[in-house]
Amino acid sequence: MGLYKQKIFSGSSNLELAQEIARAANNKLGDLAIKKFSDGELWIKYGENLRGNDIYIIQSTNSPGDNMIELALLIDAANRASAASISVVIPYLGYARQDRKDEPRVPISAKVMIDIIATAGADRIITMDLHSTQIQGFSSIPIDNLYGSLVLMPELKKHFNNIEDENKRSVLSPDVGSNKLGQAYAKQLGFGFAVIDKRRSAHNKSEVAYLVGDISSRHVLIIDDMIDTAGTICNAAKVAKEKGALSVVVAATHGVLSGESINKLSDDSIDKIFISDTVKIPKEKKIEKMTIISSANIFAEAVNRIHTGESVSELFKEEKNE
Repeated sequence: MGLYKQKIFSGSSNLELAQEIARAANNKLGDLAIKKFSDGELWIKYGENLRGNDIYIIQSTNSPGDNMIELALLIDAANRASAASISVVIPYLGYARQDRKDEPRVPISAKVMIDIIATAGADRIITMDLHSTQIQGFSSIPIDNLYGSLVLMPELKKHFNNIEDENKRSVLSPDVGSNKLGQAYAKQLGFGFAVIDKRRSAHNKSEVAYLVGDISSRHVLIIDDMIDTAGTICNAAKVAKEKGALSVVVAATHGVLSGESINKLSDDSIDKIFISDTVKIPKEKKIEKMTIISSANIFAEAVNRIHTGESVSELFKEEKNE
């Protein structure tokens, strides 16, 4: 791919992040027009020649569904314009939680989304912290799943290095499903580890069952791949404080922040929030204790490595070996 010219374009979902990625990749966003007809249909046109170039399209596919439709149209237009290759950078891949047929008469929505992207003509997907890594098995095209810890870890280390007693710090996994992620962070940070066994009563609702591990008189980090309604995170934070935690820091890669999430996160049980910018966070959802960390450098590095034929896995090789 490195023989061809690199061109980077952005969909509508997160233009600020796309601009940062392009700058970090020593490039700029290409000329692209996206408009809507009065009935809501999308109209797309590239404003420059794509023939024989390596095309990188940046678009998160969180709600609304227009973001996915827009991405599919961008891919198809680039394909029909004879691009040499089309790589899609999807900082946050929507529908990734629906990765299995866990009850009768439901779709495997994650597979449907991947199929749309591949069928439209994409050659590669670059994303971050897939909710389930098995989604890579659905795809007929390569998926580079970057670690969100590459973004969050430097800030977390900086924050917790101010706490002198290393035995007074623990990672708390908010549910069993986040165990592997929580243990990875605990290992890298050198923290203790605890987990909450959660029982889900309905979609987007959860109830805490019991805590496994000791977090009394400790500074606690609650880590998850995303914060959606914030019910799981906030329940875990309240349990941590009830069990004697000195402070509670929440960190997540994707800030979906739907519904009443901001009201919940504003609760006194949470002292600090670290979150990346894979999903655009509007001004009204930014609160004082929230720190938003840019993921642009990591995505830009991945894009440049793919373009020049270098290994993407070298980005997180050190983390894997720890």
